[in-house]
Amino acid sequence: MSAASRAVQRTDRTRSRAAATTGAAVAAALLLSACGSGGKSGGSGDTGFVTGSDGIATVDKGSRAQAPELSGRTIDGKQLDVADYKGKIVVLNVWGSWCGPCRLEAKNFVKVSEDLKDRGVQFVGINTRDTSTTPAIAFEKAHGVEYPSLYDPTGKLMLRFEKGTLNPQTIPSTLVLDRDGKVASRSLSALSEDNLRKMLKPILAEK
Repeated sequence: MSAASRAVQRTDRTRSRAAATTGAAVAAALLLSACGSGGKSGGSGDTGFVTGSDGIATVDKGSRAQAPELSGRTIDGKQLDVADYKGKIVVLNVWGSWCGPCRLEAKNFVKVSEDLKDRGVQFVGINTRDTSTTPAIAFEKAHGVEYPSLYDPTGKLMLRFEKGTLNPQTIPSTLVLDRDGKVASRSLSALSEDNLRKMLKPILAEK
């Protein structure tokens, strides 16, 4: 091999190492930014959410945004308007029958909804990305879900919320609306029974 060829090989190896080092640095930066999810959350929208160590995000009562108009057909073909529940605390759970974490948290929502229905708490599902209502209905039957779910296969209801409130790619997600119909808290992951009750406790205590 000529001296010129060896020089070219050394240059190529140097460039490869430099590219690998740069790629690793970029990946590390992305990882660090992804892990830094505390404090105010919600992307580029100024939604006022403050996220705790448990992943539950809350908004001070004086800073809450009004929930958008949420109405349409439920998965069993009935008409529903969430505004009819004003005066109650409303738990909005975004779910899909295809979603594993949704199956895991379903029993928690069923139990808490039964426990709190006499305290003015109404649960409403928003079913998304199911191409028909058949699997969604089967999901509710399998898990004993009796509260209604709006059918939102394309996610258009989620997009009505103020920017930064919900991520249509993050399923399951849960929002709690206070008695005035304003967004009070949020979780962008599956909820245990304890964390669901924790989300609701301060809102139940509000007058």
